[in-house]
Amino acid sequence: MTQALTAYDVARTVTDPEMPMLTLEDLGVLREVTEEGGAVIVAITPTYSGCPAMATMRDDLVHRLRDAGYDDVRVRVELEPAWSSDWITERGRAALAEHGISPPGPADHRAGPVVLNLLPTRRALHCPRCGAAEVELTSEFGATACKALYRCTACLEPFEHVKEI
Repeated sequence: MTQALTAYDVARTVTDPEMPMLTLEDLGVLREVTEEGGAVIVAITPTYSGCPAMATMRDDLVHRLRDAGYDDVRVRVELEPAWSSDWITERGRAALAEHGISPPGPADHRAGPVVLNLLPTRRALHCPRCGAAEVELTSEFGATACKALYRCTACLEPFEHVKEI
């Protein structure tokens, strides 16, 4: 006799639409899954305000849970506390690197207002392909708002870097 998967077991397998090597759990956006009175309530937090992938994440969670037999599925967006790249799991960081994307370093946490700086952000990172630290910023903005583009000056390969938030 096999045991049915819990709603959390199902939700934790849903992948990020922009970085499908990561589950929502590994990305740190899956906050909570509860079952209340026959309904499944899933809480997720966007990586960025206005993240265009949120609708797809919600739809994927609803579809996957309904396919697993949960008829009443509700997805709630939680904005507090704000998501941090520190929430990406070690498994998620390893998956990013395995797919040629530089994982974020520790996020800079400050109390109070955030200073607006229009200059490129200095980051200590390594090429995910060859491991060299000699990299140069190509663009502060990649295909998604959460990534910057770099080029390794050792192996000359371009790569994306998930920004520290």
